[in-house]
Amino acid sequence: MASNAPAVVRFEARLRRPLQPKSASWAFLVLPQAASARLPTRSQVTVEGTFATAPFQATLEPDGQGSHWLKVDKALLEAAGVQAGDTVALEIAPVAREPEPKVPPDLRAALSAQPAAKATWDDITPIARRDWIQWVTSGKKAETRVKRIATACDKLASGQRRACCFDRSGMYSRGRLGPPEAAD
Repeated sequence: MASNAPAVVRFEARLRRPLQPKSASWAFLVLPQAASARLPTRSQVTVEGTFATAPFQATLEPDGQGSHWLKVDKALLEAAGVQAGDTVALEIAPVAREPEPKVPPDLRAALSAQPAAKATWDDITPIARRDWIQWVTSGKKAETRVKRIATACDKLASGQRRACCFDRSGMYSRGRLGPPEAAD
């Protein structure tokens, strides 16, 4: 009997400390290309599994090179008993259902002010909502963000369900998708 459960991906990766901010209490790792290739997408994907021996769930970010990277918060570092510089064994699999993304307050307020946009927003998938959020927040200037929120609300109000022309993998744009610069 065939199983619909996603295959577990096993690999090891070196934990790195970000160059900025210098006071960061977190670390990160870049997945080996072979491990990333076994995931269903080159864009963000939420996984669950074990980090060293600690269970976790997190959303992997695209690295813009066809792979993924993982930000490891202080709590998970402590639970696993590891630190930057260590090589860690991971077992991961995509979650059965993507979690709801955190909606920034300015976008939430704009959606609430436009019932038609909010109706489409409520009807789209968590992945589509995450794409809209990423598109809105990826602008470098405050005025770009304001403009993108207005555009997103207009497009959602007209029934557009996806953020058009957004490179979710970071491979085809000069966006800022990718891991932070490592201190080591």
